Amino acid sequence: RDTADVLLANGCEVHTPPVQPCCGSLHAHNGEANAAKTLAKRMIDLFPPSQFDAIITNAGGCGNHLRHYGSLLADDVVYAPLAKLWDSKLRDIHEWMMEHGCRTPQAGLGDLTVTYHDSCHLTHGQKVTKQPRDLLKLIPGLKLVELPEANWCCGSAGIYNITQPEQSEQLLVRKIGHVIGTGASVLATANPGCHLQIARGLRQAGSPISLLQPVTLLARAYRKEKMAESMTA
Repeated sequence: RDTADVLLANGCEVHTPPVQPCCGSLHAHNGEANAAKTLAKRMIDLFPPSQFDAIITNAGGCGNHLRHYGSLLADDVVYAPLAKLWDSKLRDIHEWMMEHGCRTPQAGLGDLTVTYHDSCHLTHGQKVTKQPRDLLKLIPGLKLVELPEANWCCGSAGIYNITQPEQSEQLLVRKIGHVIGTGASVLATANPGCHLQIARGLRQAGSPISLLQPVTLLARAYRKEKMAESMTA
């Protein structure tokens, strides 16, 4: 909902099917290539790429997989050309918003200190690093504090926390120490795997730090703006 609201607040027409299949990323991580291909075809059928200017995703891990349907379906006579077009339309939400002039909300969220964790799939896979930070900086009153080793893995890494739990835990403990050390009240990150992993680490550490997607913070600012406008109308 937050992603759709941010797009709408910036003049985009949004098409959001109520039921969507998994992108197939975790299946690909687990070596289930046929299942990943089946899910990719379902996704392309649901979002015919020729009908959209962009296909937007807000999850780093999903986005990194979604960007490569072309190679996944390269041997499929029917879907190969569709998948190639799909790849050209796929954009991360932060990337798309900053490319197209995301507007500054006229209301802020109060004095809020935020730090940002780069998900591996977003920063290394999709090369999207500056845009989420720039998006956060648009929010009036928000103070962005850089996280030490922000682009180091949190230990989630797809299914790494399941297949290599001990090493995953070591990475998590290191990450949590840095997050708490920033003094931020909110950690922003753009990947559900990272979100779940770091949330668990913060709970274990007894930390009250909240986890939110950058777009969620921007959507809240737009809603406050809209509320203020309605009160003065």
